[in-house]
Amino acid sequence: MDIRVAIFEDNKLVRDALEAILNGTPGYSCCGAYADAQSLSSRIKSSAPDVVLMDIEMPGISGIDATRIIAREFQDVKVLIQTVFNDSEKIFRALSAGASGYVLKNDSPAKQIEAIHEVFNGGAPMSPSIAKKVLQFFSHKNVILVIPELTDYQLSEREKEILLLMVEGHNYKTIAEKTFISYETVRTHVKRIYKKLHVASRSEAVMKAQQQGLI
Repeated sequence: MDIRVAIFEDNKLVRDALEAILNGTPGYSCCGAYADAQSLSSRIKSSAPDVVLMDIEMPGISGIDATRIIAREFQDVKVLIQTVFNDSEKIFRALSAGASGYVLKNDSPAKQIEAIHEVFNGGAPMSPSIAKKVLQFFSHKNVILVIPELTDYQLSEREKEILLLMVEGHNYKTIAEKTFISYETVRTHVKRIYKKLHVASRSEAVMKAQQQGLI
């Protein structure tokens, strides 16, 4: 059975070329080619793709916003972002929106097909330059890569309360005032929170709490 691919690309030449490549490659077929992401949900329903090739910059609804909609409404559809932009901020936003992979438009047709195959089979393809940018972005922003998981860290109600105040930006002194406990008791609770969450700093604890919905 062919891997069904829908294309969202505002450049007609690029769109037509991608469609020709897909339809000319055994095991692949283009089930829809669109110049924008208007009527996105109905187009996805009618074309029923396995993978969407999504241009990151389109008039109207952006590729990032379209990716977010697809991730929310069509969880079985994989989105592979394509762009000429080697921009770490856009990369992070696309991945955060639910993109499964990210490649550059100047990658060869063989790499494009390989990326589609990889993402269809549950992988997360990235061009080497893109992967480097992502790592640089995460490092610069002090972002911790945490896979969401249903883990019970056995935080007490008091520890959850203190963790929430940490997320809100309070320091030990204001946490002590709000919870009516001493400064040293706050320090003790925070040490226990770090140990239970397997983190070593406030920023790591806050990031993990936000990523895994602990508060």
